[in-house]
Amino acid sequence: MMVIMSPVLLRSQTPGDLTAQEARGKRIYLKGAGSSNREILAYLGDPAIEVPGSTMACVNCHGRDGKGKAEGGVVPSNVTWQALTKPYEIGSPSGRKHPPYTERTLELAITRGRDPAGNKLLNVMPRYEMAPEDLSDLLAYMKRLGDERERGVTETEITIGVIVPGPGPLAGIGEAIKSTNTAFFEEVNAQGGIYNRKIKLKFIEIASTPADSIRNVNRFIAEQQVFAFANSFIAGADNELSELMKQSEVPLVGPITLQPQLNNSANSYVFYIVSGTDGQARVLVDFAVAQSPDVKHGVLLVCQENTLSENVKKAITDQCAKKACGAVETVNYKSNAFDAATLTANLRKTNKNVLFFMGTSAQALALLKEADNSGWHPLVLVPGGLGNELFDAPLSFKEKLFFSLPMSPSDQTASGLSEYGRIAGRHKLPQSHLTTQLVVLSGGKVLVEGLKRSGKDLTVGSLIESLQTLTDFSTGLTPPVTYGPNRRIGAIGGYVVGVDLEKRKFVAVGNWRNID
Repeated sequence: MMVIMSPVLLRSQTPGDLTAQEARGKRIYLKGAGSSNREILAYLGDPAIEVPGSTMACVNCHGRDGKGKAEGGVVPSNVTWQALTKPYEIGSPSGRKHPPYTERTLELAITRGRDPAGNKLLNVMPRYEMAPEDLSDLLAYMKRLGDERERGVTETEITIGVIVPGPGPLAGIGEAIKSTNTAFFEEVNAQGGIYNRKIKLKFIEIASTPADSIRNVNRFIAEQQVFAFANSFIAGADNELSELMKQSEVPLVGPITLQPQLNNSANSYVFYIVSGTDGQARVLVDFAVAQSPDVKHGVLLVCQENTLSENVKKAITDQCAKKACGAVETVNYKSNAFDAATLTANLRKTNKNVLFFMGTSAQALALLKEADNSGWHPLVLVPGGLGNELFDAPLSFKEKLFFSLPMSPSDQTASGLSEYGRIAGRHKLPQSHLTTQLVVLSGGKVLVEGLKRSGKDLTVGSLIESLQTLTDFSTGLTPPVTYGPNRRIGAIGGYVVGVDLEKRKFVAVGNWRNID
């Protein structure tokens, strides 16, 4: 959208501080959606084609900074306040000349496609129909475009938030997240920061319910002026916190969760590092197709009744459909009522010999022993892996027991391990929760790379665009990371690992398996 500014002096405001009206106008500029009950419509070309305003948002052509970017031979106008209110005749990229804009000529440009001299704007510039209050909101925001400074960014600091678990069973993970983030960004600051800006970390504990987490984090963003979140624990409130980031326009890089959203192209603000349990389930489906012809007769999924299991079920069902497997039959059990004998008897009646299991190591071992006693030896696949207890499984399950992981020691380069060792030693990081520490360091590297590529004029938009350019970016600790406009999991795939029951060890089965 081509928009213009009236020559009104702007009042001084703190970075990221918009009035309620300006904030509504910003939403129109970014999303083509207003606050009134009337839909914003865009009319393109001659004869005009009507489309929703959301498909022709101003930001699409003019960028978040309003300066525009050439694309397909079209050079959108610079619509910042400084450019559009110059006190002399202005020439457009197309050669048209016109005097400076006023609020009235701004309205005419938006709604009728005419510049201050009455010239018709290019056909690629839509004409918009919107309620008077929406138009007023948009004008108010346009008076800040080019002048607005990003929330949480000053000349000397960038404020980054981190969400951690509080006291309780996950306190150890919380301490690992907090101490590793602190150590990593202290190293970054010691090396000069990002274009001489130091990273200032602010921590907040996740609440006991998603609703409380949303309320607390939303207030935290406003009070602490958070520019972005890094390496934050969002498990248990995954969808809610991801949606909050989208609505608040706060990037979240490297969230720590078992449920990264594979189809997350609609939320451009969240960047995962590795696949979650559902991604690992897809990897195992691909493996089972190559490993066993029995998949044609369908597969079993045994799991507890919870949201994680539902996501895994959907992943297995979708991937089985893509790979022409048989139907997926789900058998749920309650965590406090696991009866291995009854469960095994019921599973055998299905005549299916490929079994996906979601539960504890003790439950898996009990199930394997009952299956062995009954003479049933299916291919057993465990998304996400289990513990060393599986070494006690019956030998009859030799070469029939596999799990999947999103990362492997083979991903760790000499330089990556050296950097981790240096940081861990210098900052006395805890020895437990190593995997969490490695993911945090990797997320920190991804964020820093995005900040560097954004340049000195850092904005939320420039960070998102910069992260989307990462291709096979090496963290030295995880599989290479790649993002794109419709890709928000950096390493989509995983490794299959077998259980050598005779030698009592885990054995990698092949290389990285991509599930793109």
